[in-house]
Amino acid sequence: MLTFPANDVRRQSDTRARTHKKRRQPATDQATNMTQDFIALNEQFADKRPKDLIRHALEHHDAIAVSFSGAEDVVLIDMAVKIKPDVEIFTLDTGRLHAETYEFIEAVRKHYNIRIDIRTPEQAALQDFVREKGLFSFFEDGHQECCGVRKIAPLKAKLATLDAWITGQRRDQSPGTRSDVQLIEADGAFRGRSGELTKYNPLALWSSAQVWEYIKVFDVPYNTLHAQGFVSIGCQPCTRATLPNQHEREGRWWWEGAGHKECGLHAGNIISKG
Repeated sequence: MLTFPANDVRRQSDTRARTHKKRRQPATDQATNMTQDFIALNEQFADKRPKDLIRHALEHHDAIAVSFSGAEDVVLIDMAVKIKPDVEIFTLDTGRLHAETYEFIEAVRKHYNIRIDIRTPEQAALQDFVREKGLFSFFEDGHQECCGVRKIAPLKAKLATLDAWITGQRRDQSPGTRSDVQLIEADGAFRGRSGELTKYNPLALWSSAQVWEYIKVFDVPYNTLHAQGFVSIGCQPCTRATLPNQHEREGRWWWEGAGHKECGLHAGNIISKG
């Protein structure tokens, strides 16, 4: 039986009403034409469906891919393959994922009959890191270095082949770092094959409840860890189930402070806040 996370039941219309108040302003007065284009596009798609933005993204970029984390962002795949069956999809295999996540990725591949580009850490760098720091250094000195080797480096290499990518970021996922996420924005942390990289976040204005309603209505496969109380899912040692009154990011790196709960995949969220 499908159980919905109870973290957020806000309606999409309520979130849209706050879009203008939450729009991130350029850090300087040197706003480029591209920035103005992004502002206009955010206005244009604020009242449209996520799949409308996905369609726009796929029609305007040749080198574009959907990022799949092995969690509820599977809805992006469901929407994208209905528009372009051979859409490029990639995921990051850190080597430390839950068995359920590996099973889920394979289930998604078979369900949609798609090819998923599985990106892994550079083996020499990973071996050097583990040899020097061990397998659980993140409990002692934070998760950033481990994430850098296992996630950020392979992501950076993948994005360097693209002009744009589609992510499952939502504003309600992490109030500290994602509350200003735009539907369309320039990636502030990574570079694409020709320089600037465009990031599309079609679910930015959706709540967790809306995502799970979509999963239920369209019978979308989902990670069985969600039924065990896991909301935000990452690597096995760094993720645990949350209680109903906890925010979803409290299940990530719980031994650290309550600051920026980001692994670095969306480092631009932190960069933009200074």
